[in-house]
Amino acid sequence: MTFGKRLTLLTLCFAVLVAQVDMAVVNLATRPIGAYFQAEVGALQWMLDAYNLVYAVLLLTGGLLADLYGRRRIFMIGVAIFTAASLLCAAAPSIGVLIAGRALAGLGAALSVPASLAIIRVVWRDEAERGHALGIWAGCNGLAMAIGPTVGGLLIGNFGWRSIFLVVVPFGLAALALARPSIPESSDPQGRSFDTPAQALGALALGGLALAAIESHGAPIVGATAFVAAVIALALFLRVEARSGPGALVPLDIFRASAFRAAIVGTTGMTFGMYGVLFLLPLTWQSAGTLSAIHAGLALMPMALVFVVLSPFSGWLRERLGSRTVTAGGVAVIGLGLLTVALGADHASIVFDEVGLVLTGLGMGIATGPLMAAAVGAVEPARSGTASALINVARMAGATIGVAVLGAVYALAGGGADGLRLAMLLGGGVQIACAASAWLSMRGRRDRLRSSGKVASYEST
Repeated sequence: MTFGKRLTLLTLCFAVLVAQVDMAVVNLATRPIGAYFQAEVGALQWMLDAYNLVYAVLLLTGGLLADLYGRRRIFMIGVAIFTAASLLCAAAPSIGVLIAGRALAGLGAALSVPASLAIIRVVWRDEAERGHALGIWAGCNGLAMAIGPTVGGLLIGNFGWRSIFLVVVPFGLAALALARPSIPESSDPQGRSFDTPAQALGALALGGLALAAIESHGAPIVGATAFVAAVIALALFLRVEARSGPGALVPLDIFRASAFRAAIVGTTGMTFGMYGVLFLLPLTWQSAGTLSAIHAGLALMPMALVFVVLSPFSGWLRERLGSRTVTAGGVAVIGLGLLTVALGADHASIVFDEVGLVLTGLGMGIATGPLMAAAVGAVEPARSGTASALINVARMAGATIGVAVLGAVYALAGGGADGLRLAMLLGGGVQIACAASAWLSMRGRRDRLRSSGKVASYEST
């Protein structure tokens, strides 16, 4: 990899770290923020959820804007908005302003994250180099998970809650300073335009899904209504897109690529299990008095550390073992992790939990980069922004549905060991089913390429 490409990757990683560290540390600050503003629980919940909701609603828009008006331009606008939003949050005089700042940060992330993945697709044309770059890019997510809670706790304890928003500002400024000299501009409108009906319906579908997850526990009727609205909006969205043809916001023929479908299914399954276990394990530990909040955070570290260490090598593994093996195999390993947690649900020791978390981190490290590579590599560079947005939609949808479904199963089973066991058995089963689906889809593509004599060019699968 040349020095120029290394600088490009560093710039993109700065932006990813900014977004992911911010998400990882804000949860820790809810109590001091609530005490400072004398805010009620509902307001604190929206401080967390405003980011997720705006991010979900505008993901497709961010991907399209990158393709239409320039990927570097949209990336820089997104990073600038996120950095400004962080400053607004740090200086917020009221809980209302803080919620607005978090919503603005969600807008910045919706623009910068899909654009960063699209830039990797355009800059790294060689499949092997792109796989390596995506492994490092994916590893930044795990690095944020690993360092976020620790750094956030230290900052809050020593400098107050405002410091967690200020700490990301230098990284955002660095990404902005490096972006223009290190990232080549690219855009591919190809006759597409800002399709307002599709944008509105896509936003309603994604926003409804996110709102359903947000309200599923505290206001189940609102959550169910939002879910139904999301399904209706999705059906209408697909109808509008089918009529729009190649100029659609999401051209439906993109799903004809079996590798792309496999990446969508595998990514959805991966985050379904990952976020499910991240949600339920600390809840179970703290409810049973097994671990305090601080110790629960430390107990989650092995998963993030394994993810960080392995991700940079996922491209190397993909070249040697093939896309099908690392994507489907990685998701299956996550399933084994969840099943291991289920096996140890009755044990007083957390040994089974830790083994399950290590397996989950191992599967994520193996699969995340190759799943991103399969998604953006299955489409022409002109569609890289759209493909990047869709794979991030899959990540968001899997996390949202995983927390909602597995959380509901946990609650229906009475919580505790019984609830954890049942939820993890279901989660593990979903992982393995998604892994099987990805395996079959990847195999189908290879068989077709073999029949046309092109198998040798298919990314060492």
